[in-house]
Amino acid sequence: MTFQLRVERALTKSPICIGLDPDLNKLPSAFKKEPASILEFNKKIIETTCDLAGAYKPNFAFYEAFGAQGWEILGATIRFIRSAAPETIIIADAKRGDIGNTAALYAQSVFHHLGCDAITVSPYMGLDSVQPFIADKNYGAFVLCLTSNEGSKDFQYRTIEDKKMYEFVAEKVSGWNNHRNCGLVVGATHSDEMAAVRKISGAMPFLIPGIGAQGGDLESAVKINFDGQKVNAFINSSRAILYASGGNDFAEAARKAVLTMKNQIEAVILKNKEVK
Repeated sequence: MTFQLRVERALTKSPICIGLDPDLNKLPSAFKKEPASILEFNKKIIETTCDLAGAYKPNFAFYEAFGAQGWEILGATIRFIRSAAPETIIIADAKRGDIGNTAALYAQSVFHHLGCDAITVSPYMGLDSVQPFIADKNYGAFVLCLTSNEGSKDFQYRTIEDKKMYEFVAEKVSGWNNHRNCGLVVGATHSDEMAAVRKISGAMPFLIPGIGAQGGDLESAVKINFDGQKVNAFINSSRAILYASGGNDFAEAARKAVLTMKNQIEAVILKNKEVK
C-alpha cells in the first residue's frame, strides 16, 4: 500500500500523533534512571494509547544520546508499535538533510533497517537532499516548513521573491510531490500562517508540533486542516501525554490525556460542521 493511502487510513482513524521523546529525568519514579527503562516505559505508553493514535513520532535524539544501546531501544520501540498497531504511521523525527548519496543512506537506515514509514527532513539543501526520501511511493517525508520554535523567525519569515520563506518552501514541496508522499511540518504556534500554507499546499498532510507544552492552538489547527471528512494532519503532543503523571498510574494518565485531546478535536469538528 502506498504511503498516501496509508496516511489517509491512519488519519481516518485518528489525527493524534504521540511523540515518543523519553527523558530519563522525567520518567515516573517506578523506573530506574537508566536507558534500559526507556523501552519498558515506551511499551506501556503504546499499549494504552495505540487504539487512539494515528501516528507515533520517536525523536531520534532521545535515543541516539545513549549510543548503541539507544539505537537498540529505538529499533525495539518501532517494532513494538508495528506489532501493537500495524496501521499506525511511524514518523522518524530525525530532521535529516544532506547531499543525495548521504540522504540515500539515511533513507535506507530509517525505512529499511528501522522500519519507519516517514521521516522529517530539512529542505535547506534542495531537492536532491530530499529526493531519496520520496523516491519510493511507499515511504514519505514531512518537510520542515514553518517550525514551532522561537528561532523559526531567523530564516523562515524572510522574504524571497515577494514571498515568505515558509510559503516558498510550501510551493516547492508541492512541486516535488509527484508520488503524493510529501507532507509539511507546520507548527501550531503559527495559526495565521498555517492557514496560508494550507491554501498553498492543497491536500498535502501536515505534521503539527507545538500543541501542549509549547502553547500551540489545537482548535485552530483542527479547523484549518479539517477537509470535510477528516483532519488532514497529524497533530503531535509529547510531554503532555508522556508525563501526564509521575506516579505508577502514568500509563492510565497518558491514555486520559489522549482521550481529552480526542474529545477536544471532535468538539472542534462538530462545531465546524454546524457553522457550515
